[in-house]
Amino acid sequence: MVSNRLFVRRRDGRIEVRLSDAGRDIAREAFGHVVAAERDPDHEWHAGLNAPINPSSDDDDPLSMLTRQNEISTNAELAFMTLHEEFLNDAEAWAWLSTFQIALRSTAVANGLLSEEKLNECEPAMLEYIHTLQQFLFSLAECL
Repeated sequence: MVSNRLFVRRRDGRIEVRLSDAGRDIAREAFGHVVAAERDPDHEWHAGLNAPINPSSDDDDPLSMLTRQNEISTNAELAFMTLHEEFLNDAEAWAWLSTFQIALRSTAVANGLLSEEKLNECEPAMLEYIHTLQQFLFSLAECL
């Protein structure tokens, strides 16, 4: 029986990345957008990355916001730097997972896909991209 899982926890504790070149291209695009959005205030995802954690308040605790921004930046950069690795340690896998989550959320927000109806109305290519990110997330989450 051949396993078709995208990420596999090995006996030595590392996580094997079984993404094809096309899969790595999708990951590169997602990671690249998160890194770019963190650095470019004009990027369409930038506002979503820095939105308040608590939507009912206008301002979050500045220390919490700084910590969250540093984590986003550090994880996205680590994910991007390890994009071509065959194996990930737990910290690298966590960076991939959190960056995929941010990319998925930012894609949905930037495209106004905040309801099931809007998602069903989006273009097939966008829907396929979203489903691919979800598949990456679920497969990687199984390893952590």
